[in-house]
Amino acid sequence: MPPKSAKAAAVPKKRPRIAAPSDFQAAAGVSRETVARLEVYAAELVRWQATINLVGENTLASLWQRHMLDSTQLLRLLPDASTPLVDLGSGAGFPGLVLAIAGVADVHLIEADGRKAAFLTEVARLTETEITVHNQRIEHVSPLVAGVVTARALAPLPELLAHAARFSGPFTTCLFHKGRDWRRELTLAREAWTMDTRCEPSIADPESVIMRVENLRPARPDARVG
Repeated sequence: MPPKSAKAAAVPKKRPRIAAPSDFQAAAGVSRETVARLEVYAAELVRWQATINLVGENTLASLWQRHMLDSTQLLRLLPDASTPLVDLGSGAGFPGLVLAIAGVADVHLIEADGRKAAFLTEVARLTETEITVHNQRIEHVSPLVAGVVTARALAPLPELLAHAARFSGPFTTCLFHKGRDWRRELTLAREAWTMDTRCEPSIADPESVIMRVENLRPARPDARVG
């Protein structure tokens, strides 16, 4: 049984079905200008997907729900001190690049794959979005204290926390997309880490949660960081 603080909040009775940019705007509550820039992003992703595996091929048909809305839902969870924001294993840019396009400042995208890093840089150029792309493995990036650390579909929670600790300070908030196995991952992670957690149901995927982690610190002096 997970600790009380780790229970997921009540699941919304209905989740929006997002089939087009107009549906996305209503659900995400972002500006028309943001949607226009995300449309550029979406078109570029489809174009690059033909030669680089950026996202699962079967998710392209639901791009605005599976990727765009899934990323922008973090906007409502960001703390006041949300910068710098470090996105671990950015891949195609979800959620970090989407958050930057939506107006989050000082976003750092960490992506070791050179082709994916080039994609992120090109989308940022086309959408006139200021970001910092670190084309390195996470453990090779110079540590910085982030206001927020994000990650989506990167690694099981115990490994993910070891990476996040490199960029965490006393007031850092981690926001992680996690699937149906989040309770087991959290139980395993508590063997090496202590933290305060809360899980919010995802508005984009009924089987997923957004895990909020704060006050992250090793449970043992020998815990591996990064």
